[in-house]
Amino acid sequence: MFEYICDPQEIYRRSFEALRAEADLSGLADGVDTLVERLIHACGMPDVINDFVYGGNPAAAGCAALMAGAPVITDAEMVRAGIIKSRLPADNKLICTTHSPVAMEMAHDQQTTRSAAAVEQWVPHLDSSVVVIGNAPTALFRLLELLAEGAPAPAVILGFPVGFIGATESKEALITHAGDVPFATVRGRRGGSAMASGALNAIAGLAS
Repeated sequence: MFEYICDPQEIYRRSFEALRAEADLSGLADGVDTLVERLIHACGMPDVINDFVYGGNPAAAGCAALMAGAPVITDAEMVRAGIIKSRLPADNKLICTTHSPVAMEMAHDQQTTRSAAAVEQWVPHLDSSVVVIGNAPTALFRLLELLAEGAPAPAVILGFPVGFIGATESKEALITHAGDVPFATVRGRRGGSAMASGALNAIAGLAS
């Protein structure tokens, strides 16, 4: 009925051929170009590169952390579900506390979001971890607050919260207040679980 490409390898080849033709990846640090490719591939928008911002080398930092066995902490089950476990080089633990009873109770008591409350449970795992945020601006804001208060620093922050309220502002806060922690983000409202997990998968691919 329809004529379309079925060969997965050909689809993959043409997809990356098209995005490389439409997005200028030159000038990006080693490995960061691969990360950006995955972001573009996840959302189908080559112009994402115009809003892409990073500090340090998030690809190199994330790669080293994963190879050392660091846990991957996510703000949403959808982000965790999008991570290709077979690419993780050290059977890295995937942590998501958003639906824990503790987060739910804390969110109710403190009149905050479950995502922000869940970040409190990250603290024992934060040191040298890989943090991947693809949903909640409040999770990114709370993480930055905890770091400012002296919480252990992760190895890298992949910050891609999405939406109309707080997403833009939380990412600007990351750009301004990440300090020495390597990070990657996309300015504006765009983001989401697919982009966040795509960024992590790109780094995991470099490490495997």
